[in-house]
Amino acid sequence: MRTFLWGLCIFLLTLSELHAQDIQYPKNVGDINYNSQFDSSDFIICDSNHIKQYSNFGKGMQIYGEKTKLLDYFSDNFQTSETIEETGYITVRFIVNCQGQSGRFRMYEMDNDFKAKKFAEQISRQILRLTRNFKLWKAAEKEGVYYDYYQYLTFKIENGLIKEILP
Repeated sequence: MRTFLWGLCIFLLTLSELHAQDIQYPKNVGDINYNSQFDSSDFIICDSNHIKQYSNFGKGMQIYGEKTKLLDYFSDNFQTSETIEETGYITVRFIVNCQGQSGRFRMYEMDNDFKAKKFAEQISRQILRLTRNFKLWKAAEKEGVYYDYYQYLTFKIENGLIKEILP
């Protein structure tokens, strides 16, 4: 009986190891891998082994004209609807490459309790489109070397209106 149990354990471990080899895990938690369904093949990462978090540079968001340009852009371009009473958070996470171009956008939608939620497409699609079209990102630079980095924007939505953009 013992031999049978040991054999079964070894078989199960071998089976789980074979299955684990088929799964491709990201190098780091939160990596945004290329997906041909969502991402443009024109967006080039300069160094896919070293994409930094935006906070690694100690300068806050890397925007020409600082955050006021971002706030003005969304204020001028986001079309609200009085009939949509949506409340919660929409986060758009993406990569800014070493040339200051953005790509690989991913969107996460939550209610006020941070549980998954689906916003009206009039709101979510518009936020994603406007984020994709914002072109004032700076390339991150340290000591003359330019880097790719992850960036995110979290939109606090109250009754269909953008009340705040974080960070």
